[in-house]
Amino acid sequence: MAGTLILVRHGESEWNLKNLFTGWKNPDLTDKGVGEARAAGQKIKAAGMTPTVFYTSALRRAQHSLDLILEELGIVNLVITRDQALNERDYGDLSGLNKDDARSKWGEEQVLIWRRSYDVPPPGGESLKDTVARALPYFVQEILPRVLRGDRVLISAHGNSLRALIMVLERLTPAAILKRELATGVPIVYRLNADSTVASQLDLAA
Repeated sequence: MAGTLILVRHGESEWNLKNLFTGWKNPDLTDKGVGEARAAGQKIKAAGMTPTVFYTSALRRAQHSLDLILEELGIVNLVITRDQALNERDYGDLSGLNKDDARSKWGEEQVLIWRRSYDVPPPGGESLKDTVARALPYFVQEILPRVLRGDRVLISAHGNSLRALIMVLERLTPAAILKRELATGVPIVYRLNADSTVASQLDLAA
């Protein structure tokens, strides 16, 4: 056994609540999101999986979630690595739009293609394939070596940047990863073998 990787999607954001496309825009957490992040920290603590290495994106909602998780774990005076490689998928011209308004402007079918296809980006934005191409090299070069050295690594990030990692970890097809839902504030724990394959997976949802 090499090490442990814990993935957490940030708690509910203000724009999640308003049903807006968020992408690289920078809203903070709602009160519910704060509670979800704290609960994630409590679940990690209860499972006895206190992390030792910490990564997050360049966006406030993921950073705030990590801060709250660490507060619940009682961890202070640590180094946190923040990198935009772990940012949410960039929704381009859709960013800031209500999803219903986007459907009215472009049509339900077109918006569904942008949201649920693997390689069709919205205008000015990224597809999930583009997000994989951004996030995966960073994971392989910067994060995976820490896990393989035996560290317990926590990543607080976003639905689509985490999907990019999960796709590789779980060996999912492009079609399968599009159906993979990630709840806000629910830690997913992977124990990795020395060859970087997954030895076990556990969702701390309860």
